[in-house]
Amino acid sequence: MNRRAFLFAGLVLATAAPVARADTDIEVIYVGGWDCPYCTMWQNKHMAEWVASPEFKQVKWIEVDVPHLREAYQERYWPGELKAVLDQIPRKSGTPRFLIVRDGKLLANEFGTGRWAATVADLKKELGE
Repeated sequence: MNRRAFLFAGLVLATAAPVARADTDIEVIYVGGWDCPYCTMWQNKHMAEWVASPEFKQVKWIEVDVPHLREAYQERYWPGELKAVLDQIPRKSGTPRFLIVRDGKLLANEFGTGRWAATVADLKKELGE
């Protein structure tokens, strides 16, 4: 089993487990590419802790994780209501990217592994913590 398949299987199992989630209008969107070394670094360093966090249980987590990072902002990977979010991103390049959205409105837009802490801080403010 290659590393990507193993990681994907682990994420599916982690998110498939029954999790009590409050009805929420807050979405956190992760934008990544399978061939993005910084995305892999973020996933290895932060994903398990994020999935286990109380904040994760209070939001809708969405991944736009594409085979090639150069495709991350192509409309075909942003279906339905995600298209409106894509339209709000001012600079459509770079991964990993972390977006916080409430009621379809982009509230926070952070790019790079070093900006994950800022994303969590912004999220905690939105959640009233």
